[in-house]
Amino acid sequence: MSLFKRMEELGTMSEKQKGHVADFCTAMADPLAELVRQIPHFTDRDLQELPLLTFGSQLQGSNNTQIGKKAMQEVFVAITEILEKSVTKKEPNQLTLKNAAGRTVLVTLSHDPDVCVQEQVEDRTHSKVAIEVKGGTDASNVHNRAGEAEKSHLKAKQKGFKDFWTIISKTGRQMSKLKQESQTTTEWFDVTELLDRKGTDWENFRQRLAAAVGIPLQAQGAKTLRRRN
Repeated sequence: MSLFKRMEELGTMSEKQKGHVADFCTAMADPLAELVRQIPHFTDRDLQELPLLTFGSQLQGSNNTQIGKKAMQEVFVAITEILEKSVTKKEPNQLTLKNAAGRTVLVTLSHDPDVCVQEQVEDRTHSKVAIEVKGGTDASNVHNRAGEAEKSHLKAKQKGFKDFWTIISKTGRQMSKLKQESQTTTEWFDVTELLDRKGTDWENFRQRLAAAVGIPLQAQGAKTLRRRN
């Protein structure tokens, strides 16, 4: 399917894509025919408006992407607040800090993983924690989000990361099912608690993050306390 998506976006067709056209038409014929049969009094206008069915899913996909990006950025802000006492250099997508052992630690906002924690020891960089952030809260897609986190964590594991955290909406979810869909995840945190700066998962996240970078956990500042009230 990705071949045809690219063909649609670029308006071109490679020789390899041409070879798949017949199979694609065969696969699509039956479900499209069934769709037409289920529309009462099918007219020419109905035929013309069929592309709108896929347009809605495209809009939803774009909206989910924006939600995810916003959640990543807000989680990075929360991380900055937790670590700010030890930060020696702050950049839009990266924090540099010195831990209690005098080593340099980098916390980077990136992609696959969304946030990574790495420690520099002499001339080597040790990949410690890979963090995936899933900002959506709708129940219908929570299992897809867990699956996406698993894919990213598996990539991070190949890169040498040792710990894998998933930040996701846990409210009302069966954690046993989520854990089956991302077996690589070693820690689960509720995205709403982290963004609100309150709750058990928020406290656990603060403690785990401080331990991962190797700094003493600082008391929460006035800015965070105000958000609680």
